[in-house]
Amino acid sequence: MATGVNRKISAASARAHTRRAKKPNSPQLPSGILGTALAVLFIVFLAWAYKVIQPPPHKICGTPDGPPITAPRIKLRDGRHLTYKEHGVPKDAAVYKIIFVHGFDSCRHDAVPAEALSLDIVEDMGIYIVSFDRPGYGESDPDPNRTLKSIALDIEELADQLVLGSKFYVVGFSMGGQVVWNCLKYIPHRLAGVVLVAPVINYWWPGLPANLTTEAYGQQNIQDQWALRVAHYLPWLTYWWNTQQWFPGSGVIYGSVHVLSREDQELLPKMSHRKSYRAQIRQQGDYESIHRDLIIGFGNWEYSPLDLENPFPNNEASVHIWHGDDDQMVPVTLQRYIAQKLPWIIYHELPGSGHLFPYADGMSDTIMKTLLLAK
Repeated sequence: MATGVNRKISAASARAHTRRAKKPNSPQLPSGILGTALAVLFIVFLAWAYKVIQPPPHKICGTPDGPPITAPRIKLRDGRHLTYKEHGVPKDAAVYKIIFVHGFDSCRHDAVPAEALSLDIVEDMGIYIVSFDRPGYGESDPDPNRTLKSIALDIEELADQLVLGSKFYVVGFSMGGQVVWNCLKYIPHRLAGVVLVAPVINYWWPGLPANLTTEAYGQQNIQDQWALRVAHYLPWLTYWWNTQQWFPGSGVIYGSVHVLSREDQELLPKMSHRKSYRAQIRQQGDYESIHRDLIIGFGNWEYSPLDLENPFPNNEASVHIWHGDDDQMVPVTLQRYIAQKLPWIIYHELPGSGHLFPYADGMSDTIMKTLLLAK
């Protein structure tokens, strides 16, 4: 009968057979080094982001690296220069002296009433018009410290240096019309009469009903809504937002047709002459011209036009607003509300007209005669 064989296993041998194989250790960075590396990467990212959102330096006209000076200009109180262009009868022979304020992405050459006004009316009524490049546009020096009040004081100083007299007329179109509110606020004693032609409205002006602004804002194209939202809430991001290539910026800046009404598109051929000076408009840089306009125009204002009192209580002058009811850029509903809140303003609404109605035949004659012959 077979018998089993007893085998003795030593304790050391048992431990050797039951010991689990060790896994190789993966290299680990000390926590201090890892934290430092993350901090460095974060700083590098911030530096890159800061560089990306910074606009390039502007090129001032007349400087070694800047565009040439080709038009007359005045030197302002702070050393800046303001370039201007004269139209109509000679200044010394004029009965009516008018300062025209151009709109967004425009310059002194875009003096719509002056260019379209009938020669007979100009000569018979003795009309002199001076247009100027707003700061940062054309050949006028940029104004990094620009405020709502400073542009009104620029206009007053232009009038004084050109010796236009104690009172003068002011006409503004589009964004230039918005600037005219500042003249009514800060230099009303210098005004002989005022016209705001399709003036741009800031959706964040205090006093505008929330339901109206929400409805009007919602009618804008989504890319324009975001462009204005950034200009208002994140002004330091305005340049980057409208120059990056990931998604569309302002449709107005890029000339999208969706911001034009049917009539506006029909009037576009009348603006073909702009090709001859188009390059001059932003020649000193986009930021101090169009982007500064957005930041100031849609920022937080220190006053609301809806709170203005009649600057001419004795009817010594008149204030007019002209607006098209099919304006796709500036909602007519908000313009109507402003006119209702300020009954001393004479409101003219044009059925079927869009934003560019001043270019329509005979429109400039009508606007100027209404202003100058108002009693």
